[in-house]
Amino acid sequence: MSAADLGSLRTLLGRLADRMARATAVERIAIAVGSTVLALALGSVIVAATGYDPATFVGALVYGAVGSASNVAFTLRQSTMLILTGVAVAVAFRAGVFNIGVQGQFVVGGFAATLAILWAAPLLPAGTLGGVLLMFLGSVAAVIAGGAYAALPGLMKAYADANEVITTIMLNFIASGVVFFLIDGYLRPPGTSAPNTEPFPDYVGLPSLVFDSATFSVLGLLVGLLTVVVVAVVLTRTRFGYDLVTSGHQQRAAAFSGVDPKRTVVATMTLSGMVAGLAGALFAVMILGYYSDPNSFPTFGFDAIAVSLLAANNPIGVIPAGLLFGGLDAGRQYIGFTLDIPPELVEGVVGLIVLFVATPELFRMAGRYTGLGGDRE
Repeated sequence: MSAADLGSLRTLLGRLADRMARATAVERIAIAVGSTVLALALGSVIVAATGYDPATFVGALVYGAVGSASNVAFTLRQSTMLILTGVAVAVAFRAGVFNIGVQGQFVVGGFAATLAILWAAPLLPAGTLGGVLLMFLGSVAAVIAGGAYAALPGLMKAYADANEVITTIMLNFIASGVVFFLIDGYLRPPGTSAPNTEPFPDYVGLPSLVFDSATFSVLGLLVGLLTVVVVAVVLTRTRFGYDLVTSGHQQRAAAFSGVDPKRTVVATMTLSGMVAGLAGALFAVMILGYYSDPNSFPTFGFDAIAVSLLAANNPIGVIPAGLLFGGLDAGRQYIGFTLDIPPELVEGVVGLIVLFVATPELFRMAGRYTGLGGDRE
């Protein structure tokens, strides 16, 4: 290939990357919808090739996500948790810090909320007022615990040059192991075999309101959406958010303007962990009503990484990404309960959908980092 051909190819790639980088929000949604349809079509071919009915498979996937009121409630429940944990990941990733420990911060936050509620319950009046006070106290404890647990790898990265990917991954296992040890050894009610704490008082919990569901409340979803708004405002309308994002994209320029990169890393990890801790509190209060073996918990903290990447680490973009992943998770679980299809096949098709939807965003990210699409955030 001649130099002229290489130049023409680079120009073409540059135009494509530039167009992808400049895609509007509406265009990105349209691309995501088209990618989902294309992935479902390809997945249907794979399902048919393995001897199963593709129409039944796709119908069950859609019905499991939005086919009934209870299915919609479950989708929104999963989406709520993924939105909160996705925002936690996005905060760190926007600052160039790879917080892979959201699952551990989620576990620690939920555990702290549980301890606070069980400890304070005898000290506060019963009833609605007492329930609100206990949930507020539990949320504060969760936010503090999650932020403190995330600050540990932040301090190690800032002042000991430790790789935050390794430290946060290890802290995930430490959180699950220590919390299980404490519950099983010291917090399990006498005469019970399951590693669970005592249940919360009956007046501690979120009312179901719109949906008749014992494990989902619209108020929980509103907490998630409000958190997204607060984080988005912090990142885009405050000096702290400006320093955080600038240090993530242009660390040298941020340091030259007076930003302390070490303090920014610690503050970023702390904020990320605070959001993850809040997600843990909501999980304990809205879904469980007690606390149990964290090794059996859903992997919201790990799934949130894909949610954040799909949203281009944009807090507002986490909302539709979380809804998509929540719907896919609900449909996947419904298929597992109702159809005799190997779970590996279901996981593969769902993963294919995620890959197709995420690929355009990956191209945009590649264009920004290689310079093909221009120098944009």
